[in-house]
Amino acid sequence: MGESATQHRLASLGRRLAAALAAMAVLSGCEVGPDFLRPSPPAVESYVSPQKPELGSAGANEIAQRLKVGDAVIEGWWTLFHAPALDQVVQRAIADNRTLTAAKFTLAQAQQAVIQARGGLYPQIDLNASAERQRTSASRASQSTSSRAGGGSDIFNLFSVGPTVSYAVDVFGQTARRIEQQEALAENQRYQLAAAYLTLTGNSVAQAITIASLRAQIGAIEEIVADDERNADLVRQQVAAGKAAQVDVLAAESQLANDRTQLPPLMQQLSAARHALSILVGQFPGQWSVPDFDLSGFALPADLPLTLPSELVHRRPDILAAESTLHANSAAIGVATAQMYPSLTLSGSVGTESLKTDTLFEHSTMFWSLALGIAAPIFHGGALEAQREGAVDAFQASFATYQQTVLQAFAQVSDTLRALEHDAQLIDDERNALDASESSLRLQQLSYAAGKTNLLQLLDAERVYQQARLGYERAEAQRYQDTAQLFLAMGGGWWDAADVVSPPPNPAVSTGP
Repeated sequence: MGESATQHRLASLGRRLAAALAAMAVLSGCEVGPDFLRPSPPAVESYVSPQKPELGSAGANEIAQRLKVGDAVIEGWWTLFHAPALDQVVQRAIADNRTLTAAKFTLAQAQQAVIQARGGLYPQIDLNASAERQRTSASRASQSTSSRAGGGSDIFNLFSVGPTVSYAVDVFGQTARRIEQQEALAENQRYQLAAAYLTLTGNSVAQAITIASLRAQIGAIEEIVADDERNADLVRQQVAAGKAAQVDVLAAESQLANDRTQLPPLMQQLSAARHALSILVGQFPGQWSVPDFDLSGFALPADLPLTLPSELVHRRPDILAAESTLHANSAAIGVATAQMYPSLTLSGSVGTESLKTDTLFEHSTMFWSLALGIAAPIFHGGALEAQREGAVDAFQASFATYQQTVLQAFAQVSDTLRALEHDAQLIDDERNALDASESSLRLQQLSYAAGKTNLLQLLDAERVYQQARLGYERAEAQRYQDTAQLFLAMGGGWWDAADVVSPPPNPAVSTGP
């Protein structure tokens, strides 16, 4: 028989072997272990008690916010502050943040693990080839003279080539459950990526607002210091005119010195906020100029989305990540259970073997084999039972963790809603206090200049105004911060973000293998 006929026979045997393996695959499909059921949403109708959340009125001079029940957060929620500089910073952070890049690679790794697990559903085919040189005893050489070329030589060459096929029949669903487990772990990594995305965007907005708030507070202190300097000059003039005592000069200078001490801590906080924002956008603090954010450059969103409690568990990535962990642990029970049952392996090989390369593909040199192997656990000292019970315990622990995550998520929403309600009350009170203290200060300044009041009364009025001015700036910034926090607590719109929904399989980085 010629070489082409031999190759045809090899191919025919290979197809028969593959058909036999495929026939064994029909035995698969019986998956032991529990089928995962998604936890039901909590049976609650409101985030706060006893009454429904109401943000109230912020006063005639402030923006009133209202909740839009049932609305979802839009992707790019930070654009609702209508601050172009903020939009640019957040987009740069999304593009260059190292933590987000690491989360993308971790997700890609988890997706590859799924592909690897799915490989267990298919036959494993390998090609083996070998060339050996052997030496036998003289008696054995004489016995095999007729069966090989080369006469009575006790040294000969042996050549062989051919494919081998093995297939582990997934009778009890161990492979299927392992795939299910890896898919759930990949889902977990996707939600971890979403959480990293929300953390990054939220922190970027928070740092920008902090920078704006600190700059406003620094501006207020600088104005107060300027007023103190004017007061000190005024007192000196009063002393020169014989209308005030030297002790008044000391009191004014003391007030000036005390107010100046408030600037260095605020400047340090401002530097730290700028450095933190630099790190978020993936830049060294000394190589990137942070925008000078100003609270007047932000617009407070008036309409705030409030996702229904029954939908929140499907919006927040931390809850979804805990759910996917629960799913993975459920599948792990199936894997551990399947290991307690027999395993079935089908293997085979087909090839040719010869003492000479020129006869390697002749019909007489062909061989094939087909084997069925069964391995059943008999005694493992309780290890398999303990492994399954451990998987059940891990599932129960992850279920408790899931429940705790839901509780904490709802608590965060409740805290934020109450904070916004109190912010509206506080900003109105701070505005009234600021207006009243400013009017009182101006009257005291005029009265002191006319010699109708003493310095202590003027200094008291200045201190009241100083506290009111700083209190208003802080209350305004806190209202912005709590508004941003509500967007995050509602899920942050990550489900529409291209960087999360369809991350590149191999994110581009500047360095690496």
